[in-house]
Amino acid sequence: MGKKTLFEAYKQTAFQLQGHGKRNLGVLKEALVDIGGDLDSDIYGSGRIIEDFQKKMANFLGKESAVFFPSGTMAQQIALRVWCDQKDLHRVAYHPLSHLEIHEEDGLKKLHGIEPILLADKDRVIGLEDVIGLETDIACLLLELPQREIGGQLPDYETLENISEYCRGKGIRIHLDGARLYEILPHYGKSAEEICSLFDSVYISFYKGIGGIAGAILAGSEEFTKESKVWKRRHGGDLISLYPYILSADYYFDQRINKMNQYYEGAKELAGLFNGCRGVSTLPEKPVSNMFHVFFQYPQKEIETILIDLYEETGIGLTGYVKEVTENECAYEVSIGDQYENVSKQELTKLFVVLDEKLKRLIEK
Repeated sequence: MGKKTLFEAYKQTAFQLQGHGKRNLGVLKEALVDIGGDLDSDIYGSGRIIEDFQKKMANFLGKESAVFFPSGTMAQQIALRVWCDQKDLHRVAYHPLSHLEIHEEDGLKKLHGIEPILLADKDRVIGLEDVIGLETDIACLLLELPQREIGGQLPDYETLENISEYCRGKGIRIHLDGARLYEILPHYGKSAEEICSLFDSVYISFYKGIGGIAGAILAGSEEFTKESKVWKRRHGGDLISLYPYILSADYYFDQRINKMNQYYEGAKELAGLFNGCRGVSTLPEKPVSNMFHVFFQYPQKEIETILIDLYEETGIGLTGYVKEVTENECAYEVSIGDQYENVSKQELTKLFVVLDEKLKRLIEK
């Protein structure tokens, strides 16, 4: 029998610091436990279940209307298509590490014939100067808040306001990739409605910080969402029923929307502990949401061995993977949720004392 992998060691720990816990059937069972069996399901996008939830989310985001989609990929491509068709200009701008650019197999180009313009350097967020410096006309600018692939970085709020004002003055629509919108509210000290007022349309996810099964909301004006429903049908997004996704989204939204500050404070605390270890740093150094990236200035294989030993010694898991950045550097992504509070401060402090000692011995080899 071979040596256990980091992922196997992580799964065998008594406590794991990441997320909300295991994604198993219990997630759905918990959401449905108090739902009566005689409740009618939604049917092809209609019915009380879906319509009430859409209204609830539209109110939360401060928009006239909202549409529930089975996936954010579908929702965002459709949002950009609607704005491009409205202006008869099939060109948009977004960050080089946008989900649409690196995770969707060129769906925007292949399915919709939309040309993306990549703004800003890949290791920083889009600024006002990037938007002003556009050398070609675009129908829509997409901003992702926070920018996941660079550790969840954010522009300051004044920059957002200035970008929004500039775009509206130029007749450019502005769309928010708000997959993790709720998680940035504590840092900005703003409501979702206030942030969304800077955007013409917004997408939010229900399986990331909220921890539902799947699903997304796309919100905007009545005219915008009416057109998005047509495209949803064209994409096959009107499943005969979406109620397992909707009911779990609604349940976990209510369970967790008021815990975002707790997750944010936990992320800042954890990042501080990582930054206190030799040869370890976080991006950002001080998180601006419940997520950040951890960088180890050591080879991947050596860190995997250290973490496996750490898990067996403490019973606490940090991550099930680390990815190689360079020959002598590796990293992973942290996302704080309900799990973090299950480990006492004393146990957490001990964990990082042990980790730092193991890294010290690695340096001294």
